[in-house]
Amino acid sequence: MKYALLVGDGMSDYPLDELGGRTPLEAAETPNMDYIAKFGRLGRVKTIPDNMSPASDVAHISILGYDPKLYYTGRGPLEAANLGVELEEDDVAFRCNLITAGGDTLIDYSAGHISSEEAMVLMEFIEKKLGTNRLRFYPGVSYRHLMLAKRGHEQHLEYVKCTPPHDITGKSISANLPKGDGSDVIIKLMQDSRQLLEKHEINLVRIDLKENPANMIWLWGQGKKPALPKFYDKYGIEGSVISAVDLLKGLGRILGLEVINVPGATGYYDTDYLGKAKAALKSLENKDFVFVHVEAPDEAGHNGDLRQKITAIERFDQLVVGTLLEEAKQKKEFRILVLPDHPTPISVRTHTCEPVPFGIFGKDIVGRQFVNYSEKEAEKSELYFEKGYELMGYFIKG
Repeated sequence: MKYALLVGDGMSDYPLDELGGRTPLEAAETPNMDYIAKFGRLGRVKTIPDNMSPASDVAHISILGYDPKLYYTGRGPLEAANLGVELEEDDVAFRCNLITAGGDTLIDYSAGHISSEEAMVLMEFIEKKLGTNRLRFYPGVSYRHLMLAKRGHEQHLEYVKCTPPHDITGKSISANLPKGDGSDVIIKLMQDSRQLLEKHEINLVRIDLKENPANMIWLWGQGKKPALPKFYDKYGIEGSVISAVDLLKGLGRILGLEVINVPGATGYYDTDYLGKAKAALKSLENKDFVFVHVEAPDEAGHNGDLRQKITAIERFDQLVVGTLLEEAKQKKEFRILVLPDHPTPISVRTHTCEPVPFGIFGKDIVGRQFVNYSEKEAEKSELYFEKGYELMGYFIKG
């Protein structure tokens, strides 16, 4: 049996007045996900356990079949794994965003989705100016980077309360700075970075071009080295992961999945949807499981961009789901699981905790004739996983 897990990050949403009370999933043209709902299984899954943050890392640990309450240590260590940054037991890894600050307001959590090339120059500059034997900065992709605090546990840095920058767009910086023991170290780094970056040549050029400057770092999502069982040991199959973001590639590496880098995979609206799908089919020639992740709907949700969210959902359906579904229709032993990791509603521009719809298709599965793939239609199904990590076992073994 071949298995394809297809995640449209943040696709789920709330009903919107401008869509006549429909969600973006209902408004989008999604014939392939609708086919799965009609001829496969449609249900709902709670990917975020109670009392945990609705973060992508928590959700994806759950989706891949692991209990976040047992295994989650933070976002930073997962991204470190993909960057090849080894963590010792007392090290603490932080996600490091390049953001746009204006006065006391966080203007843009992504610094205008700065290019990786520009960001690398800025992160190397930060490493040169702020890096020490115990604090190291590593460039990642676009606005997403890493800071490693060697022996950070000694300063209790993993317990500092940090706020994700995408949760406070347009809000006060000073009111949302890190809090708790050890926070003074983190706050100073962030404030010092602003003094350095505001005068950097790249940002002066970006301002001239009327682009948001990357004039401050924002540290958050920290944690210590995780210990997750390998995917093969848990499910008895080998697989791969296809994503543009370090978070999910790092998680894949920790689980023993092969990381496949697709040229043109950007983690934004312009990502190569079809390239990811073709790479998935190629991977399934010699592996039994592939996880394909598309970030674009989530970015549109954070940006409050309804048009781009609908477009991203439609491209995901046409180019990713459609390509894999055609293969599954032809082969007896081929299953597809499609879902968002969490909602990223346009109206709130951040992640929320509600259960999300999922669909499973395979020629060995008897369909239940649901009308379409949407939040509202999935609520009609009796198939519901309160413990999100149980869905993967159902998909593979059920």
